[in-house]
Amino acid sequence: MGEDGARADGVRVLVTGGTSGLGAAMAAALLDAGARVAVTGRDGDRARAAAERLGPGAAGIGMDVRDEGSVARGVEETFGVLGGLDVLVNNAGIGMRTVNPRFLSDPQPFWAVSPDGFRDLVATDLTGYFLVAREVVPRLLAAGGGRVVNVSMNHSTMNRRGFVPYGPARAGAEALSRIMAADLTGSPVTVNVLLPGGATATGMIPDDLPAEHRAALLPPEVVAAPIRWLCSPAAAGVHDQRIVATQFADWLAGQVRRR
Repeated sequence: MGEDGARADGVRVLVTGGTSGLGAAMAAALLDAGARVAVTGRDGDRARAAAERLGPGAAGIGMDVRDEGSVARGVEETFGVLGGLDVLVNNAGIGMRTVNPRFLSDPQPFWAVSPDGFRDLVATDLTGYFLVAREVVPRLLAAGGGRVVNVSMNHSTMNRRGFVPYGPARAGAEALSRIMAADLTGSPVTVNVLLPGGATATGMIPDDLPAEHRAALLPPEVVAAPIRWLCSPAAAGVHDQRIVATQFADWLAGQVRRR
């Protein structure tokens, strides 16, 4: 457990894109805090293998967030396996290396990006957040409440040279989050945004990144404490907040002082 001391005993959480990277780190942290977690991936076998690695309390579910039929089936399976749902963590995404494997050392201009690559990344990183939330939130409202956490990234990365389409897709997902929060204000469902606060050591980082830069990457576990807290009783009623994991301790202390 982290210094925040948050527990999430019995909380049922769906983490999309939970087979590796930030998703796997959040799933592991939540399981450690007592939650039950379903992790998704496009490949159902890979998702189930990831759940086995995570251990008791984890379930793996095949879900392609680009496709509403797959999302509907995956959410239905999640509710069946977990017996309901309390928190959706929208995390599934693909990175710049899918359109430019050397995007850090050799950034390409937007006009060099293939239309198919652009569409696939936006379909995953932006439309996927919409499709999963669209399927889950009405169920949370019908059940009397729940929470949505949308994973984002630094604002500076959203408009960084050579970051089309990843930057625009994540900027769109953050705007979507704010609108979701506005639409749900006054309801029993909360929406918040969580981001690491810097480049993170995940599969999205290109293989040719120099060792000195790789050493400066944040570990995926940087999101562990804030996601535990966001899924805990302590975060009840917290709504429309943008939480930066590297600044979480100070942010949380400020919340406590204001109460």
